[in-house]
Amino acid sequence: MQGFINLDKPFGWTSHDCVARVRKLLRLKRVGHAGTLDPAATGVLPIAIGKATRLLQYLPGDKAYKATIRFGVRTTTDDLQGEIITSQPCIGLSLSEVTAALSKFTGKIEQIPPIYSAIQVEGKRLYDLARKGETIEVPARTVEVFSIEVLDWREGNFPELDVAIACGSGTYIRAIARDLGAVFNTGGTLAALIRTHSSGFNLTDSLTFTDLETQLQAGIFQATPADTALQYLPSVTLPTISAQKWCQGQRIDFTSEIAGKVRVYETDTRFLGIGELQEGVLIPQMVFEPIS
Repeated sequence: MQGFINLDKPFGWTSHDCVARVRKLLRLKRVGHAGTLDPAATGVLPIAIGKATRLLQYLPGDKAYKATIRFGVRTTTDDLQGEIITSQPCIGLSLSEVTAALSKFTGKIEQIPPIYSAIQVEGKRLYDLARKGETIEVPARTVEVFSIEVLDWREGNFPELDVAIACGSGTYIRAIARDLGAVFNTGGTLAALIRTHSSGFNLTDSLTFTDLETQLQAGIFQATPADTALQYLPSVTLPTISAQKWCQGQRIDFTSEIAGKVRVYETDTRFLGIGELQEGVLIPQMVFEPIS
C-alpha cells in the first residue's frame, strides 16, 4: 500500500501520535507526515504511506488556516496551551485599528518563531530548551504570508479576531497572534487554529480517524495516489525504452521548454518519479516506481 492520506488531525494529538495511529491501523512501518501541526491545532495533516514517504520533500509548501486571535493575553507558548504571562482587558480596541495593522503581516516578513517550537537551534529543539528553562536567542526568519482575510470580530474585555491566512511553509500563526497583540501593547495569543489546506490537500476532502477506520473495516479504503499532491509540477512522458533507462538512473535526452523539477510518466497514467530537466537532459531525482 502506498500513497497519501489527507487526515483531519484531531485536537490534542501530536503529529507523531497521528503517524503512530496510522501505522497501527494499516499495519505499515513506512508512514510519515508533512507539515507538523501543534497538538491544539486541527485540520489537514498529509500522511504519506509506503514508498510515498519518499515524496514528502517534493510536496508544495503552501498552507492555509482559519485562526482565532485573542487580545489582552500573553502566554509562554503564544497559544492558550501555555502559562499566562499577562492578562489585561483591552476595552476600546477596534476592528478598524486591527484591520489596518494586518497589512504589516502580509508579504515577506521577518518572524521570530515561538520559543516552544520544533525548530532546531545549535542542534537542539527549541521546545526542549524551553522546558528545561534555558534562555536562548531565537533567530528571526523570513517567511511569506500571501493574504490575511478578516472573518469575524467579537468585542469584549478580551476581544477576538477570526482570520483566514494563506502562507508559505515555515510560517507560525502563533507568532502572528503574538506580534499583532504587540502592535497595540495589549498582548495577543492564538486561541484556536484549523489548517484548511496543506501541501496540495484540502480540509473539505480530509478523513477523520473515524472515517479511516470505517473505510478500513468495510474494505473500501484507498490511499490518494502518490502523484496527486504533485500536480503543481509540470509533467513529461517517456516511451517505454527511455523510461526503463531513466528508472535505472540514466540521463535521457529530452527536448523541452520546461526547466526544473518535473513529474515523470511512462504512459499518461504510470507515475515513475521525480526528474529534473536541465538543458535538454532529463536527470533522475527520485525513482518512485521502477519498470521491471
